[in-house]
Amino acid sequence: MRFCPLCSGSSGNATYIEAGSARILIDAGLSCKRITELLQMIGVDPRTLSAILITHEHIDHVRGVNILSKKFDLPVYANADTWSVLKAPLRDVAPKNVCVFESDRDFYLSGVRILPFSVPHDAIHAVGYTVSSGGKKVGVCTDLGHVDARILSILSGCDLLLFEANHDVDMLMAGSYPYLLKKRILSGSGHMNNDDCGKALVKLHETGVKNVILGHLSQENNYPALAMVAVRAALEGAGIDDMQIAIAAREEPTGVFEIV
Repeated sequence: MRFCPLCSGSSGNATYIEAGSARILIDAGLSCKRITELLQMIGVDPRTLSAILITHEHIDHVRGVNILSKKFDLPVYANADTWSVLKAPLRDVAPKNVCVFESDRDFYLSGVRILPFSVPHDAIHAVGYTVSSGGKKVGVCTDLGHVDARILSILSGCDLLLFEANHDVDMLMAGSYPYLLKKRILSGSGHMNNDDCGKALVKLHETGVKNVILGHLSQENNYPALAMVAVRAALEGAGIDDMQIAIAAREEPTGVFEIV
């Protein structure tokens, strides 16, 4: 398997996963032109993509989906709730390419097992994904306000996980965001903060997760170094010294991770 966060943050999100013959794009939150450029930077021709999987309807996750699907004749997968609010924004997706899955039930794409699982976020029905092939499993879990035992169980044993460390609470509270926006971000259906991310990773380490990419960092309310320090502190406090941590870049590919 090959895994690459193409971009990650409030300005746009997209992750490329290659498993067997499947070439999957999870979200396309930048323009079609920019997503195409990012794919070409890692040696992927967008015409060879198998499908686009959508996590939720927010613009930083779907901005380029409409044109990408139309231009390259790509199937687009989302749950029924998400499609209900994307009919107009994604009106150029051909009817044959409108693919509806049931959240929390796996399906197969080119022989690759995909599990879309519900996550608590202020969208109509947001999901994360695990992708499994050849005995290996990767996960994408961003845009969620908290984790619970169900989510931890689903992500258990991931060989590589893209996981949210969105904000530092003190930076958010001292920042210029309106009160209601701060309240939304801090809520259980908002975004994960650095400290809660670290606590969750301690629990995930117990299930065998050893390789993590921190993603969806806020440009206004976080710094990569701050997120890393908070997560490292949680891991070290639990006596964990063998978890590899990287941070997803905001506007360019973080790197291609090979899972063998």
